[in-house]
Amino acid sequence: MPGPLDGIRVVDCSTVLAGPYCTMVLGDLGAEVIKVEPPEGDSTRQWGPPWVGDEAAGTRTAAYYLAINRNKRGLRLDLRQPAGRDVLWRLLEDADLVVENLRVGGFARLGFTDEALRARNPRLIHLAISGYGTTGPDVSKPGYDFVIQAVAGLMSITGEPDGRPLKVGVAISDVITGLFAAIGAIGALLGRDRSGSEVGIAGPVANHGAAQGAPRVDVSLLESSLAVLVNQAQNAFVTGRAPRRRGNAHPSIVPYETLATANGEIAVGVGSQRQWERLGDMLGRRELVTDPRFATNGSRVEHRAELIPLLGAAFAAESSATWLDRLDAAGIPAGPILDVAQAFDTPQARALGSRVQVRHPKLGAVDQVASPLRFDGLRGEVRNAPALIGEHSREILSEAGYTAEEIDRLAANGVI
Repeated sequence: MPGPLDGIRVVDCSTVLAGPYCTMVLGDLGAEVIKVEPPEGDSTRQWGPPWVGDEAAGTRTAAYYLAINRNKRGLRLDLRQPAGRDVLWRLLEDADLVVENLRVGGFARLGFTDEALRARNPRLIHLAISGYGTTGPDVSKPGYDFVIQAVAGLMSITGEPDGRPLKVGVAISDVITGLFAAIGAIGALLGRDRSGSEVGIAGPVANHGAAQGAPRVDVSLLESSLAVLVNQAQNAFVTGRAPRRRGNAHPSIVPYETLATANGEIAVGVGSQRQWERLGDMLGRRELVTDPRFATNGSRVEHRAELIPLLGAAFAAESSATWLDRLDAAGIPAGPILDVAQAFDTPQARALGSRVQVRHPKLGAVDQVASPLRFDGLRGEVRNAPALIGEHSREILSEAGYTAEEIDRLAANGVI
């Protein structure tokens, strides 16, 4: 069954994580994605260990690269050479979307200005990913996830209350930006294809022809990271105070954190008044429910320093497994604290098929995290393993109309 983006052609000139994650999502949804890599390859090919393959055989690839580059065909292309830029122009003439994450203005300096793109292909959407956006004093700075987590406030709310600020355990700013980018791309594609109109920032407008063109989409790591602060940002706006680190505790819900048991810790999330009453009954501590200090969520938040030790003393009396069984029976959200390997090996994750396998031309069977999206119960197919550098260069150029002799010449000159 074709994916919802079947027939959409994406030229991916991005590297590292945010852009490639975006285009992998689009590829999982059925889009045809051509990954354009510089001669030395995407940087993430060297971001190891761990590695897959053998260095001596020339197949060694970082697991990092494999994680975000499936469902793409690979083209090695030197955009520093005029002939390389000519090849890219040829590809863009038939594309629906081009994705790039050069420094702001870098794509234009190569000759790919928005005006030139629209003139050559009015239906082409330009999706530009940056670190700090397209205006302001930091516009020219390079964008790296770790630094963005610091300046966007994410690190300030992550970690123990008396500990130092910590980053999230995955490059969350990059991943979030990739997801926002995919949303923006799909929105622009939908708007572009509305009958008789093009869509800009102000919504549908009259189509005045090629000069109008398809919309440009901009997304930055900083803005994306600020956007996902959600309630923490709103709390700061409302109170005028910056939220502080609370470890595993929630700023606005109590109890909603990890609790120590007789042999470990479990995560318990009491998200409603009814669940709080069930917890009190399950513990045989109905007096906690009726105590004015703990009667409502607001009062529990106010008196969390008094309530959590009382709950901690109760949970310390039994094992994690015992409490998880009791909490599950009472309909109270709770779960064990698993490592990454364990998370993919639970009966639920296995039932969902959250780990899939793809056949790589050099590396054999490669495991992948499955797409979480399903349509009519069907998940997007993993059609292509992460490509070798330039694996499909000749195939792509041949489809673009280059003769075998022209392709040989481009290869001899180091263009592909």
